Amino acid sequence: MTLEQVMNQQIANWNVLYTKLHRFHWYVKGPHFFTLHSKFEELYEEVATIIDEFAEQLLINNGKPISTLKESLQLASIEETTEQLSAEEMVQTVIKDFSLIIDELKAGMIIAEQNNDEVTSDLFLGLIEKLQKNNWMLKAFLNI
Repeated sequence: MTLEQVMNQQIANWNVLYTKLHRFHWYVKGPHFFTLHSKFEELYEEVATIIDEFAEQLLINNGKPISTLKESLQLASIEETTEQLSAEEMVQTVIKDFSLIIDELKAGMIIAEQNNDEVTSDLFLGLIEKLQKNNWMLKAFLNI
């Protein structure tokens, strides 16, 4: 994959994740409603910023960021969620998605470094750190 392809796949993933987190925010139920309703909102607001960071970095590198939902669904390795999930299943899904993105960002760092693009590599590294911390917190919530 080229660095532009890696970055566009990340834009796609984060766009799908943004919609998924909104869905979870709207449909979460049960005793953890107040906690997770707020957490999912916090996460999707963070994701919106991340999408913009990827797109701007790609433009700085003279790339062309994808910008349609159709493209996002075609390129993303993260899948949409359409079924009704329990609160715990929602959290498990986010952990799984974050873990997949972490792996992809690690591979992307190697490609960025091979292209002598330290800024993009640093962007990936910062997101890995953030996602690892989020996963730690979400796993603690599930007591796993």
